Amino acid sequence: MARKKANNGLPTFDELLIPTVKALQELGGSGSIEEINSKVYVIAEISDEILQIPHGEEGSLSEVDYRLAWSRTYLKKFGLLENSSRGIWALSKANIDTTKLDSIEIARSVREQEKSKQPPKTSTDKIELDVTEEIDNTEEWKQQLLEILYNITPAAFERLSQRLLRESGFFQVEVTGKVGDGGIDGKGIVRVSGLLSFHVIFQCKRYKGSVSPSQIRDFRGAMQGRADKGLVITTGTFTREAIKEATRDGAPPIDLIDGEILCDKLKELKLGVETKLTETVDIKNDWFNAL
Repeated sequence: MARKKANNGLPTFDELLIPTVKALQELGGSGSIEEINSKVYVIAEISDEILQIPHGEEGSLSEVDYRLAWSRTYLKKFGLLENSSRGIWALSKANIDTTKLDSIEIARSVREQEKSKQPPKTSTDKIELDVTEEIDNTEEWKQQLLEILYNITPAAFERLSQRLLRESGFFQVEVTGKVGDGGIDGKGIVRVSGLLSFHVIFQCKRYKGSVSPSQIRDFRGAMQGRADKGLVITTGTFTREAIKEATRDGAPPIDLIDGEILCDKLKELKLGVETKLTETVDIKNDWFNAL
């Protein structure tokens, strides 16, 4: 993993170590990868242009997010972070003073620690295996699923969105998708606690790019006076300005579902995604020896 900052302005993984700790502190000590990364983008002042740089030629993972995976792994091995099987990361100590943290020292200490454990080749190789395992567990299946979604027809993606909303508790979900309808692809009703109902208009964007704030404004203009809320579902991402525009004070609220959340929802609802559990059997020799 290169430690020199590239000419394109990408921060190195060790430059993201302390911002990652600060992000978790702002989140109250714990958070999902998505929450942590979003905080780091702001703390480290990473531009949208930098965030759009992909890791490798294919897949949905950005280079910044890849380097943040390295940062989390180093911080975990240094003893500052821990993570659960549910994908939540947390500070191992509540009173970490970030002013006393040295990113170079953290990186050096972890490498020395891994060397003493006799890793496969080098300490960096061992750490890379850990990073790869984390990314494989959280990203590989999503990249595969998104690649499938990129290649289905727009009409099929609209039907998938319709099914997703129905499975999530919406009713009277219709796909309209008329040309010149301001980008409105469908509508539905969601009921809260069996008492309150909200009319929702949704838009489907099946592509790899990022949704811009102007697209959010155009959609809001189209939904004006026709629904209580708006919903944009995309296989791509939303720029930070688009996210701000969606929640702008005084404007009708628009909820956003990006490719990451879409994959998680399809997995949760078991729509085209099957989770298999593998049984592991451990024989306890000591137990038998104690007979």
